[in-house]
Amino acid sequence: MARTEDFYSLLGVSRDASDKEIRQAYRKLARQLHPDVNPGNQEAEERFKQINEAHEVLSDPEKRRKYDAYGHDWKHADDIQRARASQGGGFDHWFAEGRVPGDRFSFGGMSTGNLFDDLFSGGGRRGFTRAAVRYPVEVSLEEAFLGTTRRIRISEPGEADGGQSLEVKVPPGVDTGSTIHLARGNGRRRDINLEVTVRSHPGFRRSGSDLYTDVQVPLEDLVLGAEVPVTTLKGRVMLTVAPETQNGQTFRLAAQGMPRLGNPKDRGDLYATVRAVLPRELTDRERELFRELRGIRSGREAI
Repeated sequence: MARTEDFYSLLGVSRDASDKEIRQAYRKLARQLHPDVNPGNQEAEERFKQINEAHEVLSDPEKRRKYDAYGHDWKHADDIQRARASQGGGFDHWFAEGRVPGDRFSFGGMSTGNLFDDLFSGGGRRGFTRAAVRYPVEVSLEEAFLGTTRRIRISEPGEADGGQSLEVKVPPGVDTGSTIHLARGNGRRRDINLEVTVRSHPGFRRSGSDLYTDVQVPLEDLVLGAEVPVTTLKGRVMLTVAPETQNGQTFRLAAQGMPRLGNPKDRGDLYATVRAVLPRELTDRERELFRELRGIRSGREAI
C-alpha cells in the first residue's frame, strides 16, 4: 500500500465514522473487490489487500486510537511512548511538530523509518530503549478463533542459563501480521513482540474478520429447496436453500466469522457459496426421469 494513502480514504469514510459505518463500507468494498469476483485482476486483488489492512486497523478500537495518533506508524506507538517517557517529553514534542494525520512522520526530510532504526536499535546517539525481541508464532485458524497459549524461551545476550521460559497468551482474532507486545519492564530483559502467522485452512478462506467457504449441495436440493448443513468454526449450522437456487450463489451467515482482535464478542461473517453436486450412478428410473424432464424443458423452450 502506498504509505501516503489514508485508511479512512481507502474505505471511503470520514475520520469520525462509527464502527458500524466502517464495517458497512468494508463489506461493500470487499464484495466488489474479492478475488473470486475478479479472477486474474491484479489491481482488484491489491486493492482488496489494502482495504483489508485498513479494516483490520480501524475496526479494532486500540489500533484505531494509535492510528489516529500516529498515522501509518501506529505500530510503533508503544515504542514512541516509552521513548517519550525516558526523555522527559522532548521526543513527544518532535512528533507533535512532525505528524501528519494518517501519514508517516517527517522531520526535515528524515523519514521515521531511519528514525526508528537509530533510536530503537540501541545504537542511536541518544541511547534510547533497546529493541524488543521479535519472536515468530504460528497458529492454526481454530487457535486464532478461540485464542491459545504458547511456551517460548527467550535468551538475552550474555545469559548462560539458556534464557527464560514463558507461557504467553495469543488472543482470539489474531491474523497473519498481527504483533502481540509483551512488556517486561525496564530491566535488563527486553520486551517481546510476538509476530503471528495463521496457517491456511482447507475449509475456509479468510479476509479480515470474515470467512469464506464452499458448501456441497446435491442438485435436487438446489432445484427443490432444502436445509443443508454448513460447517463453521463453532460447529454446524443449518442453511435454508430456497427452491431454484443457482449454483455458485453466496449466502451470508451473520456473526459466524472470526472474532475481532481486542473485541472477541464482535465477530465477522461467514460467506457460504453453494456448489452443485451432480448425481452419479443413476438408476434406469432416474435416467428416465431426467429424459422426461429434458423433453418437458425442450418443449417449453420451443413454444
